[in-house]
Amino acid sequence: MYLIALCDDEPAELEKTEKLLGDYEKKFPGLEFMTRCFESAEELLCLVREKNYIPDLIFMDIYMPDKKSNSNPLGIEAAKELRNMNYKGKIVFLTTSKEYALEAFDVDALQYMVKPVSKEKLFSVLNRFLNNIEEERKKYILLRIEGKLVRVSLNDIVYCEAQGKRQCLYLADGTQYILRMTMTELYEQLSKCQEFAKIGAAFIVNIGCIGTLNAKEICMDNGRKIYLPRGTYKGLREQYFNYYCREVNR
Repeated sequence: MYLIALCDDEPAELEKTEKLLGDYEKKFPGLEFMTRCFESAEELLCLVREKNYIPDLIFMDIYMPDKKSNSNPLGIEAAKELRNMNYKGKIVFLTTSKEYALEAFDVDALQYMVKPVSKEKLFSVLNRFLNNIEEERKKYILLRIEGKLVRVSLNDIVYCEAQGKRQCLYLADGTQYILRMTMTELYEQLSKCQEFAKIGAAFIVNIGCIGTLNAKEICMDNGRKIYLPRGTYKGLREQYFNYYCREVNR
């Protein structure tokens, strides 16, 4: 499932884009878009900022008037604020003018599309988006850290340790992040990758960062020793060997 945000002050444009997204979904069984519409840039920014809403793709109109202040902030400014919040998702600008095309590249926009948007052009953008995001999802995890969205490379994660109701994430360069989420929530995201193993109730480790392994403990590449709860060695050893057999056979 992919979260898609549509941000345009014209309800008719929102409806049109949403319909085209539905047409694209029908072409591919199993593909699911969860679409949410916004009639102001601030409404979208507020949800991202305060409610941990992280869409995979945003379609944003360049001109997004602020109805409360009667000012005319640009969608490009909203995009800059999203990037300042460490939003790493894809942004596609929709507009009737090419005036801000160059500025779109400053916020790493996936595409700048001039209205009216045809089905062919939109479908082409969606093809690019899906190809890009599938590759990126294999390499990164997106986490909210100290109020900001941070994209963390899976290869950089050495291990995570539960500390009460918080999790401490340790990276290869010595960086430590405190996560306000449960171990179960974090493992749900990491377990999709074969290199991560859960050890008891307190640790998740990157198998590729294990230096030594025996029946009593493992020693991570950063020197941290983690004692193995009774009954966990056999399963971890099997996962460890399977991981390295996969690496050798690649």
